[in-house]
Amino acid sequence: MAEHTNNYPKLHNAMWPGVVGKGAPGAEPFIGLDTLLELTAKADVDGVKFDGVDLWLADPHVSIDSSKDDVKRVVDKIAGYGLKIGSFVAPIWGGAGGGSAMGSAEDRKKFVEAVRKACVIGKWMRDMGIRPTGGVRIDSSSSVTDWEKDPAGNTHKIAETFREAGKVAQDHGEYLFAEGEICWGGMQSWKKNVNLLEEVGMPGVVGYQADMAHSMLFTLGYNSEEDRLLPKDYDWKDKSQLDAAYKKVADALRPWTYDFHVAQNDGTVFGSGDHEKTGRHVQATDPNGKLDIAKHAGYWLRDDKGALTKKIRHLSWDGCMFPNAVMQQQQTWNDVLGAMLKVRDAHGWRE
Repeated sequence: MAEHTNNYPKLHNAMWPGVVGKGAPGAEPFIGLDTLLELTAKADVDGVKFDGVDLWLADPHVSIDSSKDDVKRVVDKIAGYGLKIGSFVAPIWGGAGGGSAMGSAEDRKKFVEAVRKACVIGKWMRDMGIRPTGGVRIDSSSSVTDWEKDPAGNTHKIAETFREAGKVAQDHGEYLFAEGEICWGGMQSWKKNVNLLEEVGMPGVVGYQADMAHSMLFTLGYNSEEDRLLPKDYDWKDKSQLDAAYKKVADALRPWTYDFHVAQNDGTVFGSGDHEKTGRHVQATDPNGKLDIAKHAGYWLRDDKGALTKKIRHLSWDGCMFPNAVMQQQQTWNDVLGAMLKVRDAHGWRE
């Protein structure tokens, strides 16, 4: 049995892969929170277990309109598995009750209100002692096609909305991070994410969520050809080119990164549910995975001189759009935990 001495960052499993891209006509059914909690709690590698979970604050998992008593029941259930709670996904999309961050005044008001509700739940959970770390995840809730109709004007609107949401988060002792993903307007490239966050201008309050898989897609220029870093005829066997391009992305966004997803990617894109042309998460052990998970995680968890930043207090694995048959196998989560443990062994510390 290997010796694992580091206990930070904590290792969390994301619950939203049971919901995202599922439940719609023609899609696979939702996977309930109870099922995912059980699979998470049973995962074990060398006696090491998951420390916590990151939550989807929307039906059918945890309603954004939950009362304090509702939240207490969820907290008691999760605590019963020996797990803590970290980051949230706020339901800021129109279909979930929110609205586009660059939409009408009413849309943007709904966006901020979804963030406010998430922050209230976050404070309740902190007060209940189960949530030592984590913020609230957002995105622009806008398509690339719509954003392209007025890039500068729409980026300005998104920044204004993020700023208003950031003020709400501050008032509740929370912080926000926008997940850079090629399907979100104004966030579809590494450069556009930096530009947006600079325009928001709230470092420490509104930042970036780095998902290893989604961030890797930036190097290929999907939905933003002008920001491509790897050549169109890139040969994946040339690891040095990928390393250099991926490091450029991480160097640009690391100062803004407040939340981190360990993930694997096979370099392809697809659509599912409301997510169109987005990065494909693949299993930790997928032979087609393009990332060296432990190595490339270090690009985010260490500074440009190689020193640990210790900014990220917990890691999360995002298995978005894994098929249900894969998600319901215990081995899937043992493999995920093993990959995350290698990241912590390489880039973690002890407290």
